[in-house]
Amino acid sequence: MRLRYIFIIVICLSLSVRGRASAQDVLEYVNPFIGTSNYGATNPGALVPNGMMSVSPFNVMGSELNRYDKDSRWWSTPYDFTNKYFTGFSHVNLSGVGCPDLGSVLVMPTTGEVVPDFTLYGSEYDSECASPGYYSVNLLRYGIKAEVTATRRTSAERYIFPEGRGNILVNLGEGLTNESGAYLRRVSDTEVEGMKLLGTFCYNPQKVFPIYFVVRVDRTPSETGFWKKQRPMTGVEAAWTPDNGKYKLYTDYGRDIAGDDIGCYFSFDGLDEGEAVQVQVGVSFVSMENARENLDAEQQGFDFDSVRAEAEGRWRDDLSKIKVYGGTAEQKRVFYTALYHALIHPNILNDVNGEYPLMESSGVGKLDMGRERYTVFSLWDTYRNVHQLLTLVYPARQTEMVRSMTAMSQEWGWMPRWELYGRETFTMEGDPAIPVITDTWLKGLRDFDVQAAYRAMRRSALSPGSENVMRRDIDPYLEKGYVPLGVYEQDLAGDVSVSHALEYYVADNALSILADSLGYEEDAAEFRKHSMGYRHYYCPEYGTLRPLNQDGSFYAPFDPGQGENFETAPGFHEGSAWNYTFYVPHDIEGLAKLMGGRRAFVEKLQMVFDAGLYDPANEPDIAYPYLFSYFKGEEWRTQELVQELIAAHYKDAPDGIPGNDDTGAMSAWAVFSMMGFYPDCPGEPFYVITTPVFDKVEITLDPAFHGTDKLVIEKAPGTSGKYIDAVYSGGKKFKGFRISHGELLGGGRLVLKLTDEK
Repeated sequence: MRLRYIFIIVICLSLSVRGRASAQDVLEYVNPFIGTSNYGATNPGALVPNGMMSVSPFNVMGSELNRYDKDSRWWSTPYDFTNKYFTGFSHVNLSGVGCPDLGSVLVMPTTGEVVPDFTLYGSEYDSECASPGYYSVNLLRYGIKAEVTATRRTSAERYIFPEGRGNILVNLGEGLTNESGAYLRRVSDTEVEGMKLLGTFCYNPQKVFPIYFVVRVDRTPSETGFWKKQRPMTGVEAAWTPDNGKYKLYTDYGRDIAGDDIGCYFSFDGLDEGEAVQVQVGVSFVSMENARENLDAEQQGFDFDSVRAEAEGRWRDDLSKIKVYGGTAEQKRVFYTALYHALIHPNILNDVNGEYPLMESSGVGKLDMGRERYTVFSLWDTYRNVHQLLTLVYPARQTEMVRSMTAMSQEWGWMPRWELYGRETFTMEGDPAIPVITDTWLKGLRDFDVQAAYRAMRRSALSPGSENVMRRDIDPYLEKGYVPLGVYEQDLAGDVSVSHALEYYVADNALSILADSLGYEEDAAEFRKHSMGYRHYYCPEYGTLRPLNQDGSFYAPFDPGQGENFETAPGFHEGSAWNYTFYVPHDIEGLAKLMGGRRAFVEKLQMVFDAGLYDPANEPDIAYPYLFSYFKGEEWRTQELVQELIAAHYKDAPDGIPGNDDTGAMSAWAVFSMMGFYPDCPGEPFYVITTPVFDKVEITLDPAFHGTDKLVIEKAPGTSGKYIDAVYSGGKKFKGFRISHGELLGGGRLVLKLTDEK
């Protein structure tokens, strides 16, 4: 695999777009193949920052002899680097998620006769090339070069054929959703429109929604038609049905078709060697008319190279907002690819006319000119670091995201937890919109209806379980201060009461801070009291948090290591007690007292790392390395561990992310950690300072939001080493290693004097 990967890199660099600046162009430090194996669940397809459209190679299903089944291995991505069987380009995909969905409307080029069965028409491939906004591949079976790029809501695709007959197949039966129903209508010889049903994220059968699309080709085909897989029959009926259970072509039918496993094709006779056929796909989550309007607005005619250049320009502008100096070429590729991944989700949902699907409704909303509606709020993942990164570097976008969340709460009464195209999936636990909105407000981004947001968040924090969509298990939490085992679970994860409660504690701490900021002193005191309930779970016998029974007694038999390999562990979701015990970021000093003081806390936390109990690929413990810096004299542990973790788990390779990227959360951890500071407590506007990877980091800020246009983090000239000897902010010596957002931006320049001494 390594040799194949090196070959890909050589190919991609040799095919750089004409006119690129130089080897210093930031795009050349992005490797979209990072995270495409080891269950990273990213894909190397084409998209623009936070765009609705993404076009990914689809290789998780192949022929009957070479089949990759998304359900047999919980595939949640259209592409895995270790696979080699291409069955088309899927449109609108998720990046770095743990459950399959979307990845539909597959476009596949072939030659010769039309074969509608995807298990028969796929192809092995080589010469993959991926860069921001672009992907290409050679299909060995057909001798076709396939290239794709994208705008915010549309794709541009170019297929270079050998001599003879070429086909463009549009397959609506396959994809990552378990829904197979679709509709197609022939608009003209060169255009079709339709609808495909999506949903069932994490196999939830109730959360379906439609994607509407328009597909165009750039020339009149010699033949067009539909196909449909026939219903399997048995007995006498089967004997009279020659197409029983097979795909049937409809070559003389040219109106509408609907059902499961349908598709259409465009065929072109007499192609010359190297002749290209261009394809465009426009999408909408409102209507086919909007999909066409999106396509007409974002592409005027067929001009693949111009679309690619515009996509690259968007990425260049966004990625260049952070400039790094020093470090190795591999470190830069890890850094900029992580930043690239952090700018995929959340993504826009509204069409060019401002329309979007209302939250948990069949209705359609419409935005004022210049506003955006966002979706894919994987908040349990992203509330810890992705939104803090967006707030700092892309504040206008973050403000629109908070407006989107607030509007969702007004449309259906609740803030989102894990929202997907207007549907709440209830994946994972907690109330993660609260720390995101609090953090945004406290950092000065205030152009949203904070009172409406506060009302919705207060509702979820106090409403009884019979009325509470977000916290079904809130009644014992409010009454006793904790959630015992045996309480109703909404996310089908099992009895994970401790994980639920810990998320509520973090959310209620943030809500307390926001309430205080807004002048609601009684609310602030109540929510702060709620956030301290974690103490109920602390078990001195084991020195960890431990599940509680309904009567308040500790659960037994108890093994704090159970769950470290994702097996079921009562009380904990996707982890063991060790992965959750230190997840009390709002009261580290209080937790240390429970453990017997600073020394006991530090030794126990260090043991988590020394014993291999730390999980770098899951959210609850990813801030653990930064907790040492709460205690004077122990900051060196943070500085040492963060560098070791970056080197061990992030690399310029397909398995270069420690696991599922979780819509950018793992990548955002790397971005912050490599720059030298990290937001350790969601909802509190502070960062922990650590040793940066680079000699200098320069962040372009938006003065309209932050009051200043630049933030610099740099190593003091003439110093080197793994540890920080002194910190200077704005030219003045700074005491400690935890700095507020205001102090960081107010200083403007953070200079770190390094040493080899701990």
